[in-house]
Amino acid sequence: MQQQRSARLSVRGDVSSQYISALLLIAPTLPEGLQLRLEGKVGSKTYIDMTLALMRHFGAQAEWVENEIHVAPQPYRPNRFAVEADWSGASYWFSLVACAEAGSLFLEGLKPDSLQGDAAIVAIMERLGVKSTFQEGGVLLEKQAVLGLEAWDFTHCPDLAQTVAVTCAILGQRAVFTGLESLRIKETDRIAALQQELGKWSATLIEESPGAFTLTPSIEMPQEVRIHTYDDHRMAMAFMPLMTRTQVLIEAPEVVNKSYPSFWKHLALVHPTLQVPHHEHA
Repeated sequence: MQQQRSARLSVRGDVSSQYISALLLIAPTLPEGLQLRLEGKVGSKTYIDMTLALMRHFGAQAEWVENEIHVAPQPYRPNRFAVEADWSGASYWFSLVACAEAGSLFLEGLKPDSLQGDAAIVAIMERLGVKSTFQEGGVLLEKQAVLGLEAWDFTHCPDLAQTVAVTCAILGQRAVFTGLESLRIKETDRIAALQQELGKWSATLIEESPGAFTLTPSIEMPQEVRIHTYDDHRMAMAFMPLMTRTQVLIEAPEVVNKSYPSFWKHLALVHPTLQVPHHEHA
């Protein structure tokens, strides 16, 4: 086994928090621990916070001061841990309620004090027509009047951008989105993918100024829209609520297996009449 050459490492903070979390997770097992310097703007900060909280729960000693994270060399210890439900997966059901004419839905396993960055969907959808009431065991979603969403910074919740863009386009909400830099290097270039698929029903997502994208909603809805998923699970799920307005064909629907294998099954349970006709690649 090779010796650790250095306990200091620098990494860009604006590329992907996944790289940072991966380094942090192994840091306590390194002979000298790790001093990780985050360079530049730090995106998805809440995901890093969540990683550090999980590490501490299992005995790690980690401290984040300004742009440096210090992790001591100390093996993890066994501990009990309850896995919270996924707020990213929940966001699509918020969107469905927002786009539906009426209805309510109870999502189990979600907590109001979550460390997950995508819990921001509660505040976002409060503006887009969804009332959230936390109860024992989860959260109740209920349709309410749309208040309007003028702008949102997705720096710390980039996985919500596709969901919110599609929701705004369906509801007729013009909005300005920032903090989308990391979307260029996800499973696909999600900005380009959104622009292409939104354009199929006359909605647009245009970079009006550096880093600021303006979403202009659809004026007319075609009788059928075929959504290409670009091997990206979030493209398939984000466009699902479009079925409330028109016939939708989802290409390669199996891409949801990456993060939510039961997605289409759950959709059938929520509203059997809104099942999406799936379309495989030609």
